[in-house]
Amino acid sequence: MNNTINYNEYPVKEVLNELLKDRTTEQNIIFATNIYKEIDSSINEKTQITKAYIDKISLQPRFSKTLKEKSERTRNKAEVFSPSWICNRMINYYDQEWFGRKNVFNTEKEQEWIISSNPITFKKSKNWQKYVNSKRLEISCGEAPFIVSRYDAVSGDMIPIKERIGILDRKLRIVNENATDESEWLKWVYKAYKSVYGYELQGDNLLIARINLLITFVDYMQNRWEREPNNSELKTITNIIVWNFWQMDGLTGLIPFEKPKCCGQLFL
Repeated sequence: MNNTINYNEYPVKEVLNELLKDRTTEQNIIFATNIYKEIDSSINEKTQITKAYIDKISLQPRFSKTLKEKSERTRNKAEVFSPSWICNRMINYYDQEWFGRKNVFNTEKEQEWIISSNPITFKKSKNWQKYVNSKRLEISCGEAPFIVSRYDAVSGDMIPIKERIGILDRKLRIVNENATDESEWLKWVYKAYKSVYGYELQGDNLLIARINLLITFVDYMQNRWEREPNNSELKTITNIIVWNFWQMDGLTGLIPFEKPKCCGQLFL
């Protein structure tokens, strides 16, 4: 099995306890799925995710799950992930609207794409800082394939940094092309992370989404500055991720399985 995520290695092991936190309840995020009951009967929808459970069930992305598990999740939770070429096509449309021109970051070629090799240019009215700060939300984000594209969410194929097409990947490319030193780079990377959001019902998906954003940070720092983030930098980026990617039922706008509180008659 392709272990795209290793919970016992850097950087995940350094901040796993924080990645499991639910800032709304101040407890851990919950599974919100019964798919793991066959492995451990003590796991139900309302069970909080812990390191012990992660080790026991070998928690990995959707592409590594069995066909039965995928079918059950699709049937019970309407879980369907988009391949990278679909994500790229949709994000390209958003960028076309923002920039006012086509093929800014890449040119689509059937189910592939050719990356634009020249630095991205901006109009005076829309500079690179505005692009990095522009707010983006992925609803029902799953493993966040629209935000970061470490791998194809359907096939599991890993994607090199220069070919990544996620919303945050594009912002990080802009920072790489415009930040003049490491201090400025880190400042704007933090801003890029603060500008992207996502919510998800199922806790295992949410945890993997958070980890994908964390590893993306490490990937880009190693690529740009040839070093790993220190503990302070890891904690800072993890705090941003945990606040900006949260567990919620998109149909109710509430914590999973929480019932709306009646506030009396709304209409007279």
